[in-house]
Amino acid sequence: MSQLLIDGGTVLNGEVRASGAKNATLPILAATLLADETVVIQNVPHLHDVTTTIELLGHLGATVTVGDGQAVEVDPSTIHSQVAPYELVSRMRASILVLGPLLAKYGECEVSLPGGCAIGSRPVDLHIQGLRKMGADIRVENGYVHAKCKRLQGTRLVLETVTVTGTENLMMAATLAEGTTIIENAAREPEIVDLANCLNAMGAKVTGAGSSELVIEGVERLHGAEYSVMGDRIETGTFLVGAAITGGKVTVRDADARWLDATLVKLQEAGGKIESGSGFITLDMAGKRPLAVNIHTAPHPAFPTDMQAQFVALNAVADGVATVTENIFENRFMHVPEMQRMGANIKIEGNTAIVRGVEKLNAAQVMATDLRASASLVLAALVADGQTAVSHIHHIDRGYDCIEEKLGSLGAKIQRISGSEAG
Repeated sequence: MSQLLIDGGTVLNGEVRASGAKNATLPILAATLLADETVVIQNVPHLHDVTTTIELLGHLGATVTVGDGQAVEVDPSTIHSQVAPYELVSRMRASILVLGPLLAKYGECEVSLPGGCAIGSRPVDLHIQGLRKMGADIRVENGYVHAKCKRLQGTRLVLETVTVTGTENLMMAATLAEGTTIIENAAREPEIVDLANCLNAMGAKVTGAGSSELVIEGVERLHGAEYSVMGDRIETGTFLVGAAITGGKVTVRDADARWLDATLVKLQEAGGKIESGSGFITLDMAGKRPLAVNIHTAPHPAFPTDMQAQFVALNAVADGVATVTENIFENRFMHVPEMQRMGANIKIEGNTAIVRGVEKLNAAQVMATDLRASASLVLAALVADGQTAVSHIHHIDRGYDCIEEKLGSLGAKIQRISGSEAG
């Protein structure tokens, strides 16, 4: 089993580039199923979740070419199957995003239910309810969603709760529906704006992305296009927390401060000086210890759940006491016991972590339990005395492109060792 070995005590300084956003790439790749012609996606990150999505597209029959650099070319004209099997969908919950495009384009599909998730339940009920209201005949049997329709019909959908993948699935399905679809209480994440921009580049008519009301005027067909994925705001935020936690100065390129408003406010509260401009964000901690900051996660534009674990790590060594309240996922404090192994003073009460900062953490063997938890353990290791070994790093490879190389370029002493070396 591979591990990351991190020697604590170094200060992060320098520049790093944010890779393409995982949470935008996955729905954009699914959206290529809607086209009649080849779609070229640029700035695609090298991540396990992206590889899984490409495998799924290939299983459906799409011709996928991974080019030099960060381009992926998808020709959906060769698709011969509308069945997304359990063995692929179970590896990544975002695979459910093929449901809307397959149904809208081909009039029928079978997509496996994605099953459980370490950080909490994420049911697909709202996806199914929305598609039914658009005229689909859907039954759920033997762990699969079986969906059929002649042509989806535009309608008004009011989502009971804010759901990112639900919004994306229904928006994609609506692009080929007959008439106009309005999605109320839509998710507002920047990645949804990116998906809408890509769909529009393919000939869709989507307006309102970034607001709570999406309007999609259905069209007969979508054509080929070339589109570049936005930079990853969560990766950007993670590197900025790395600067804050080590007292350093880091500039992240291919980043947009508008994507990170809530995160940047909290980093400023922690004592960081922030500068931003066209395509960059800089955080300068000037060698200071961060101040403890209170966090409450909520749907965008509030503080993102995907940055919660990183701020628990920051608060673990900050000056003061802070509370971190998780309002999105019920099991997203699994990194806390691992940080406690490193000497963090954290107490869990319900969905709130009470974090009393200590001056130093101690190196330990720790285990990543999910994607963002793994990043938080790497951040904690940067300020721990000694060498920390982080195992189960397949989680981090789901969402961070070459994290050891990027952190190493900023001065971190970090290396990846293979399973045989770790054993």
